[in-house]
Amino acid sequence: MSTKIHPDQIYINGLAKNDSAIIQTIYKKFVPKVVHYVKNNSGDENRAQDVIQEIMILLFNQAKANTLQLTCPFDAYFFLLCKRKWLNEIKKSSNKGVTIDEEKLSIDESTEQMVAETEMFNEKQQLFDLMFEKLGDKCQELLKLSFAIKSMEEVAEKLNVTYGYVRKKKSLCVGQLTQWIQETNRYKSLKIT
Repeated sequence: MSTKIHPDQIYINGLAKNDSAIIQTIYKKFVPKVVHYVKNNSGDENRAQDVIQEIMILLFNQAKANTLQLTCPFDAYFFLLCKRKWLNEIKKSSNKGVTIDEEKLSIDESTEQMVAETEMFNEKQQLFDLMFEKLGDKCQELLKLSFAIKSMEEVAEKLNVTYGYVRKKKSLCVGQLTQWIQETNRYKSLKIT
């Protein structure tokens, strides 16, 4: 059963290309609704913009990684991500219950599933980034170059070492990174497939 890509995929593709016209359109069409929601639920303009910025970065990273295929309207997806982010912020900053003015939204299973996948992507990315920082400078440099360049011959040339050394060192660095990730309790709770 293949899932039909929604026409709003143009927003995701635009984010992946860092297309300023698409980004401006997102801010013009979809952001006011989020700002309104945050302001009506214990927030202000600045906090709303912080939430929006975090979600935009998350979407940009996911779009760049080619892991985001939109199967629902962008508006519903974006709003739900921002709403959940805001509700999590409220929960973190308050030990007491918060009264939320819930809007009636028709959110289908597809949107819910996409939001869950995006949140999982974010968790995995944070775990990867945390463990990546533990690597030594040489490993970090080698891996960053190999992510950006792809050709190991070019990476070896840039680092002024042999191709054989680069392949072996990359294998060791990736192995260490993988081991650290898999040893964390966070990894086990993510049920990464």
